Amino acid sequence: MLTKTLLLSLVRLFGITAKQWREGNPDLKGNVRDYANMNELICLSNMESLNSVFINETMSQSEQLIKLNKIAIHQMSILQEIEKRKLLK
Repeated sequence: MLTKTLLLSLVRLFGITAKQWREGNPDLKGNVRDYANMNELICLSNMESLNSVFINETMSQSEQLIKLNKIAIHQMSILQEIEKRKLLK
């Protein structure tokens, strides 16, 4: 189940809403996740898991959003750095 907080985090991760993506890519089938790279999918999966943990901890939506955004930014920077190191080898 996508909560409003997780939805806002997805917009942050991909830069657009699912509706905007569909409108901008009318010839492509599926959704933005189908065209995400491996790092984005890993980060997205982690955000979904963390979001459910935050909900169970009865964390406010605004606090969830702040935490998810910080974690997503941090994870994406780590994943991208790892990818760069692999390319250097």
